[in-house]
Formats: sequence, C-alpha cells, structure tokens
Amino acid sequence: MILRPFFTNNVQLWSAYVEELQAISCETYEATFGADNPRELMEEYLAQAYDLNKLKRELGTEGTYFYFLEVDGKTAGYLKLNVGQAQSEPMGPDNLEIERIYLRTAYQGKGLAGKLLTKAEEMAQALGKNRIWLGVWERNYRAQKFYAKHGFSRFSEHFFMMGDDAQTDYLLAKQL
Repeated sequence: MILRPFFTNNVQLWSAYVEELQAISCETYEATFGADNPRELMEEYLAQAYDLNKLKRELGTEGTYFYFLEVDGKTAGYLKLNVGQAQSEPMGPDNLEIERIYLRTAYQGKGLAGKLLTKAEEMAQALGKNRIWLGVWERNYRAQKFYAKHGFSRFSEHFFMMGDDAQTDYLLAKQL
C-alpha cells in the first residue's frame, strides 16, 4: 500500500491525475448512493460535482490536500482533506475536514479506510489542528458505524443538496 500525496500548483500535472480522480469519484459515489437516489438525479449530480474543471480547481485550492491510495500498483481510492478557508463549512482554524474517503468497491472491507483515516489524523497533528470533522449521509449506516468505531461522534447536521433533493448529513467530529 502506498499513499501518494497530490497537491501542487503545477497545472500540467493535473491532467495526469484529474481523469483518474473523476473516475474514482463517480464510481465510488454511485456505488455508495446510487441505489437510494433516482438515476437522472444521480447522473446530474455526478456531472456537476465531478466535472473535470471543478476537480482541477479543487486540486489547486490552497488548504486542500489529496492523497491517492495505491495497492499493488493500482489506484484503490483517495483521501481529500481541507483546512482553513478550504473547509466546506466554517469550522475555524483548529479544525481539519475530511471531505472524502473514497475507495473503489473492490478495495472496501480490507482495512484501507482506516489507513486513510490514520493519514488524516497524522496530517491534522502535523498542521497543529485539534479536531477532525466530516459529514456523513444519515442513511449511510456503514460509514456511521466506521466513524463511531474510530472515535467520532455527532455534533450537528446540515442539508446536502442532491439536485433539488435536500438530504441530511450528520456532522461528526473527533478531538485529537
């Protein structure tokens, strides 16, 4: 297993990774949430959320960190972290957000999400943060169980817009 960091202002490097990032994002999101959402809504969301130009902006955002996870020479998934103004909600300077832990279906259930979570905690400590937070869909019971096992607890909730459908995300946090 190799964690390959990816954060750079070199736009030329993005072209080598952005399509892979898009493929993993769409595959993982659809596998996780596709059965619970109408097909047309899912297609619309994937086209918007993981548009190549949007992903390029994310890759170049100050305070955002991506790590690609490689297993046996293949990209199994990725981790996206945010600090400062890059956080999707203003949680303050002492916080690190885990925006995405995305693993391809074939790599789930093998302990790899825990490795990505450990990397997030290491990064938070290296950056002097004292809390990690994230949002998880209220109906993603598997993820909720995983985060609870790793010391996260619910502190709030917010709405996540899937097209015109307001869905509830629980906000979870862990003190370091």
